[in-house]
Amino acid sequence: MSEGLSARLWEEAQRYLPGGVNSPVRAFKAVGGTPLFLERGEGARIYDVDGRSYIDYVGSWGPLVLGHAHPKVVEALTQQAARGTSFGAPCPLEVELARRIVAAVPGIEMLRLVNSGTEATMSAVRLARAYTGRPKVLKFEGCYHGHADPFLIQAGSGALTFGVPTSPGIPLGVASETLVARFNDLSVVEAIFQEHGSELAAVILEPVAGNMGVVPPRPGFLEGVRDLCRAFGALLIFDEVITGFRVAHGGAQERYQVTPDLTCLGKIIGGGLPVGAFGGRKEIMELVAPSGPVYQAGTLSGNPLAMAAGIATLDVLSQGQVYDYLERLGQELEEGIRSALDETGVPGQVNRVGSMLTLFFADEPVQDFNTAVKADTAAYATFFHAMLEQGVYLPPSQFEAWFLSLAHTREDVARTVEAARLALQRIRAKV
Repeated sequence: MSEGLSARLWEEAQRYLPGGVNSPVRAFKAVGGTPLFLERGEGARIYDVDGRSYIDYVGSWGPLVLGHAHPKVVEALTQQAARGTSFGAPCPLEVELARRIVAAVPGIEMLRLVNSGTEATMSAVRLARAYTGRPKVLKFEGCYHGHADPFLIQAGSGALTFGVPTSPGIPLGVASETLVARFNDLSVVEAIFQEHGSELAAVILEPVAGNMGVVPPRPGFLEGVRDLCRAFGALLIFDEVITGFRVAHGGAQERYQVTPDLTCLGKIIGGGLPVGAFGGRKEIMELVAPSGPVYQAGTLSGNPLAMAAGIATLDVLSQGQVYDYLERLGQELEEGIRSALDETGVPGQVNRVGSMLTLFFADEPVQDFNTAVKADTAAYATFFHAMLEQGVYLPPSQFEAWFLSLAHTREDVARTVEAARLALQRIRAKV
């Protein structure tokens, strides 16, 4: 799009904001074109400043599992805003939200509420190092845990390696304490434990990768990592910022029946407001100040607005067969896109877990970072803009998840599949 208010706002934004945005993927650099500026959302739809509407599969990158402006969330926020937006003191709502999270998530007995997923993962790693007295952390290629220094690390020349910083400003000393393995490759994890097990404080991973596109764990992978951590005395940290309350009520750890020592949450538990949490076994969490010596603090942690929105969201998610509905809707979308790929002959892979999905323009199954990055990003850019023209808003990157919500309907999915068929035909015509 080259005309309209979005284009004018984009030009102005670049004068005041680095790259014109407050988070990099919003800039459309991976797909080209001018980002949309949105002014409202309702249900499964968003509306830009130029008056166009779209079926939304970004959902604020995952939090809006109920859809935009859900009446119960709006009501809860309206009532709480009239009472106060922040106290900097304990409030009943944070106790209520914590109670619900502990009741739902198998690996959490006690938790600390924070303001973002990055805060949660950063704090969980600090806590793991304090609990074990060890310095090193193992992460996986393609798993994103926020922008704290220990996480902006990629693998070096081999699959078993010390990390290398991916951003200026990260000291080599920080990278030297981060080990990197290949997701879904248990043999590499075993080799790392054999060499560095006595130094490893923790293994952190997304149990379902969502930031190289959706990549499910292979059968036995999570169980194998769990066993290795237990055998060597390291803590297992699940980053469920995306999967928590999305792939099951108790998150991926419920879906796959693997319980970590620490869990990081965000997104859905704030109902669309800034939020995060880290929690785990009581004996570990009691090391966090003021109970223990591991310092963590936040002015807006547990603020009543995020708590009210989170409680309203979890209320809806605890009713009826909501996860069955999301599963069926996800399956219909997956099967429809697979059918469109078959009809058009465009090479592609569809990975899905529950209500999160990615279409990779790839010839082979995508099961780790190495296979993900082989995807045809130019084809995705063509697909993205063709879908946008037809009123379907997808993530502006090949390597992100699509998110369904309870507000999406079968009719929305059918319209999306038909739009995908036409978009794939455009790609086929270019070949």
